[in-house]
Amino acid sequence: MPFFLRMEPMTQFELRLASRMARLGTETAFEVLNRARTLEREGKQIVHLEIGEPDFNTPANIVEAAAQALRKGWTHYGPSAGLPELREAIAEEISRTRGISCSSNEVVVVPGGKPIIFFSILALVEEGDEVIYPNPGFPIYESMINYIGARPVPIRLREERDFRLDVDELASLISDRTKLIIINSPQNPTGGVLSRSDIHDIAETIAEKNILVLSDEIYSRLIFEGEHYSILTVPGFKDRTILLDGFSKTYAMTGWRIGYGVMRADLAAHLTRLVTNSNSCTASFTQVAGIEAIRGDQASVENMRAEFQRRRDEFVSGLNRIRGFSCRVPRGAFYVFPNIHETGWKSKKLADALLEEAGVACLSGTAFGDFGEGYLRCSIANSLENLHTALDRIRQWTMRNL
Repeated sequence: MPFFLRMEPMTQFELRLASRMARLGTETAFEVLNRARTLEREGKQIVHLEIGEPDFNTPANIVEAAAQALRKGWTHYGPSAGLPELREAIAEEISRTRGISCSSNEVVVVPGGKPIIFFSILALVEEGDEVIYPNPGFPIYESMINYIGARPVPIRLREERDFRLDVDELASLISDRTKLIIINSPQNPTGGVLSRSDIHDIAETIAEKNILVLSDEIYSRLIFEGEHYSILTVPGFKDRTILLDGFSKTYAMTGWRIGYGVMRADLAAHLTRLVTNSNSCTASFTQVAGIEAIRGDQASVENMRAEFQRRRDEFVSGLNRIRGFSCRVPRGAFYVFPNIHETGWKSKKLADALLEEAGVACLSGTAFGDFGEGYLRCSIANSLENLHTALDRIRQWTMRNL
């Protein structure tokens, strides 16, 4: 008898996940994108306003730098903290733009911006500690706080304050267990921008407290009015701040997976160990491209910012003419966050209906936290023609359903 006929049926073993996996969240934008693409395969035409990704190509000089790097053999492991040449370029850029003295040993290069969130929380926060974070806000903040067993403490961003946090409320949320405060300006999903006064008020609120700040500044080059001001610039806060920035939004390099953190050198050494234990290093040829991005021609950055501003102005104006919608003008990033309370619909239900019935993919405000109820997030990282199509489809839907 052949051997395979004598084999007993294999035992089916239950998958036993670690309990912390139940605390891990997700990023809804990618789920909605997948649903939208499924509808497209079924023949439906979808206007994509869900994904937070510039619709521009990476500038040609950056692409050419990467191609040359590949041809020259930049295809091997590099230092876990990043190539010395890129870290030096980043340090020079941060010194110039934030008005501080920054050295390369205070820079850690990682594959995208999220690892700085993940690694900072892993390195600093114990189970039972508290982390204050913006809500509505980037969902990975809350996800990672929950994942490690800490207590997420949301600070509400209110429309009447142009989605800038209330410093008095921040003070009321701080406790003896507060280990970290996360701020994000320009902000995802609202487009809110913290003013210089806001930043100084935050710094004053925690001046005597042993609390670090994770300052997510990934949209720092995409501001339409005013200036970008970093808490890193406030005297005494360089050693208390972890700055998160990168190349994805500024240079349309989302798929390149390259970001960085700037922090005190002793903390940078610990985050570098986390890089070594996770992904070893960031791809070397993308880092060479990153050097060109920082030191090369910046015209593409301003052109992209100006186009986003033009789209913002037209899209917000159009939304404010649609029944049930009202929208403040965001001062940064490439999102608008319309208030849909007057429609009488819950955010998730309305976002689903617009996708399925109107062919417009946007996100429920609740994808960014409980305080996002009553809002939608629309990315304006699409052509002006497509944005006008989306407005027309939303308008027609509301005429039929409201």
